[in-house]
Amino acid sequence: MGDRGAKDALFDGLAEVAKALASGRRAEIIDLLAQGDRSVEEVAAEIDQSVANTSHHLRALARAGLLTTRREGTRIYYALASDRVGALWAAMRKVAETHVAGIERLADAYLGDRDAIEVVGRKELAARLKRGDVVVLDVRPAAEYGAGHIAGSRSVPITELRRQLSALSPEAEVVAYCRGPYCVYADEAVRELRKRGFAASRLEDGFPEWKRAGLPVAAGS
Repeated sequence: MGDRGAKDALFDGLAEVAKALASGRRAEIIDLLAQGDRSVEEVAAEIDQSVANTSHHLRALARAGLLTTRREGTRIYYALASDRVGALWAAMRKVAETHVAGIERLADAYLGDRDAIEVVGRKELAARLKRGDVVVLDVRPAAEYGAGHIAGSRSVPITELRRQLSALSPEAEVVAYCRGPYCVYADEAVRELRKRGFAASRLEDGFPEWKRAGLPVAAGS
């Protein structure tokens, strides 16, 4: 029979991953880095925290083995240690959605009313892209599009959407996507497009989920 102390140490070690993620800001960092690597300063700007506080969160995630680092000049860049980290975050979201009371209410408070926003599944969008009967807009920041995007999609950051509307055919059927199911960019894009008369919907989740499903991706601008 195994030693009790050794078993305790093993399970405590396994729990280090959960301990590292026991913060909303760290979960947000994982969600962000699922789009591609970022410098400390870029992460801090995205999560609206000081560089010092962000560095603390990043180091805790790295100590737990969830992130890797590289240095470019004076800047340190962080990335997910593997695709399994992104899959872990997606699984955590699903568990919370199913079993944690109040998550739906919190999501509604952040994302707004989604009843009028049509959602398209990944398989359906892949088929429509193959047929060429849909325009797919990646409304994340351009750097995230460059790091990886749905093959055949166009980079139209949400901040540039209105300026680029003239490039879209009024008859085009448009699907927008962004970082994941709790990213507001795609919702904002769909609302704006529909207000302008376009037939628009959003992908059911985002680029990381599309990539993990083994669907066609590309990188670069």
